[in-house]
Amino acid sequence: MTKRRGSLILLGVLVFLLLAAAFDVRLRVAAYEIASDKVTAPVRLAVVSDLHSCAYGGGQRTLLDAAAAQAPDAVLMTGDIVDDEMPEENAWTALAGLAESYPCFYVTGNHEWWIADTERVLRRMEDLGVTVLQGECAPLEVNGQTVAVCGIDDPDSGNSDTQLAAVGETVTADSFTVLLAHRPERIAGYLAYPFDLVLSGHAHGGQWRIPGILNGLYAPHQGLFPAYAGGRYDFDGAAFIVSRGLARESTKVPRIFNRPELVIVDIVPA
Repeated sequence: MTKRRGSLILLGVLVFLLLAAAFDVRLRVAAYEIASDKVTAPVRLAVVSDLHSCAYGGGQRTLLDAAAAQAPDAVLMTGDIVDDEMPEENAWTALAGLAESYPCFYVTGNHEWWIADTERVLRRMEDLGVTVLQGECAPLEVNGQTVAVCGIDDPDSGNSDTQLAAVGETVTADSFTVLLAHRPERIAGYLAYPFDLVLSGHAHGGQWRIPGILNGLYAPHQGLFPAYAGGRYDFDGAAFIVSRGLARESTKVPRIFNRPELVIVDIVPA
């Protein structure tokens, strides 16, 4: 083998490995820890966002097994679980499996409002045992303490601003309070109220990333180089986590260096 040929083979292998990493859409777990003096024992939350009715193995076992391995105290869903164009079966299989094992809380995304019969979707979720939050808060009891889980509909409902004001006015300093809100670009409005943790999705991780250089190229309603493509953002008194979501085959543009993720948030005593 000539030196030139060896170099070309090595280059080819490197290109192959780079492309394999770039287009890798295997599910990953993204873990975050938040310390708070409002909890006296750990609370583990799994965040499922932007599934868009995509497939995760037979019976959605890849997603369900990943959640089970993390043993969350509850599953929080930040919208676009059911897609308006993809067949719904995968979404319902995942929802049924999650709701059977954990307390589940859900808010709508824009795609649920693009479905002609949104109310059918919401009622079916409730039939599965999922708590649907539409401008209200619900208690989550974990280890002898209460975490308040609040949620608002996506702006395409036409009610999100009114709902945000309603839940924001109920927040007290006594308990750790989480807000579920699909759209990350509206963070300034969420921060007008004293939520301890805000969880969003919608941005799909900016679709294309360059690790360490570019966190995301484009996100809906944020445009190019979105400020909140995915990850953790800290503000005075509040943590903001944006899931990169679970959408795979539903997207028209492939994910690049942007693996779909199950988010795990550990709230621990400060």
